[in-house]
Amino acid sequence: MQKTSFWKAGHTPTLFASFFYFDLSFMVWVILGPLAVQIAADIGLTPAQKGLMVATPLLAGALLRIVMGVLVDHLQPKKAGMIGQVVVIGGLTWAWLGNLDTYQSLLSLGLILGVAGAAFAVALPLASRWYPPEHQGTALGIAGAGNSGTAIAALFAPSMAIAFGWQNVFGWCLVPLGVAFIVYMVLAKDAPSAPAPKPLIEYLHILKDKDAWWFMFFYSVTFGGFSGLASSLTIYFHGQYGLSPVMAGYFTAGCVFAGSMVRPLGGRMADRIGGIKTLSIMYIVAAAFLFVASIGLQSEVAAVIVFVGAMLALGTGNGAVFQLVPQRFRKEIGVMTGMVGMAGGIGGFYLASSLGVSKQLTGDYRIGLIIFASLAVVALIGLSSVKTRWRTTWGSAAMTTARI
Repeated sequence: MQKTSFWKAGHTPTLFASFFYFDLSFMVWVILGPLAVQIAADIGLTPAQKGLMVATPLLAGALLRIVMGVLVDHLQPKKAGMIGQVVVIGGLTWAWLGNLDTYQSLLSLGLILGVAGAAFAVALPLASRWYPPEHQGTALGIAGAGNSGTAIAALFAPSMAIAFGWQNVFGWCLVPLGVAFIVYMVLAKDAPSAPAPKPLIEYLHILKDKDAWWFMFFYSVTFGGFSGLASSLTIYFHGQYGLSPVMAGYFTAGCVFAGSMVRPLGGRMADRIGGIKTLSIMYIVAAAFLFVASIGLQSEVAAVIVFVGAMLALGTGNGAVFQLVPQRFRKEIGVMTGMVGMAGGIGGFYLASSLGVSKQLTGDYRIGLIIFASLAVVALIGLSSVKTRWRTTWGSAAMTTARI
């Protein structure tokens, strides 16, 4: 059967709008991480408090992805995304003009920023519904490359905080968010083949399917590792090697940018050789680099190289997971994106907070990194246990044109 070329198979303006919306939403979702060094110095936060501060948006975004997934199926992706963007813009306006001088106020801001992290549950279904099975990995890889927004935050936020004050950074963020909102409203379009919405109770039925739990676990490792490191590496480079906030931000941006840009490659690779094979390789590579990072490398340059390797593997794995999810749950892609994305956010919350606790209790980050590397090994074992069943049931040639 002849396949339609990727650029003729879907709706390119919507794909671009999904990416741009996702990109800038992720920029503000993790903004507290690159600003954490300056914020902690002004307010006087402990390592554990810093870890929880940067982890709170990850947990809030994780839980809100379920809400956004339901809104996507009931209101359609475009309207759900519009609502989310308005809430984030309002929250950043409060953060800019308000009085953020306590730890509690920063945690409250983290909860609001979680709405930006929930953009994941909108952008991916918005793009996915336009593309056939054989192009899902590529389409969701491109849309999901909005992860690069985390690199933008790491690259610019620390220097802007020095120039204008860290609280005014929230005001500057409103400018690109406003542009993204206009682009989204003009270019994004809901696919005509959207499934009919279901009663809310039916969404819980998906949790009876063990494959849903497997996907949630797999993504909690790949995206959890990516987002947790994206939020924590500025603190890590500053605390471990004494780098200035700006230089630590540059190092973090390099690591995060690597993981963001390979997400489309991960989706493309999964389309070519299969999502299971791609994901298996990436778990091995990620675990190896995270174990190496845990030994506490003497040079910050060596640490950057190791974390870039880990982020490349995790970013590629993110693309591979979302090549598989639409094959198994195409009719439930909205709520499954929310649930799988929730698990990814919870994984990021765990990693970011555990690194702070590890630093406070032991004086270094070793235990947190070792545990997360071990989770990658457990995920590899789990994937090996289900791959035969997947390839002979919903992933068989008789059921889909995609490689599984």
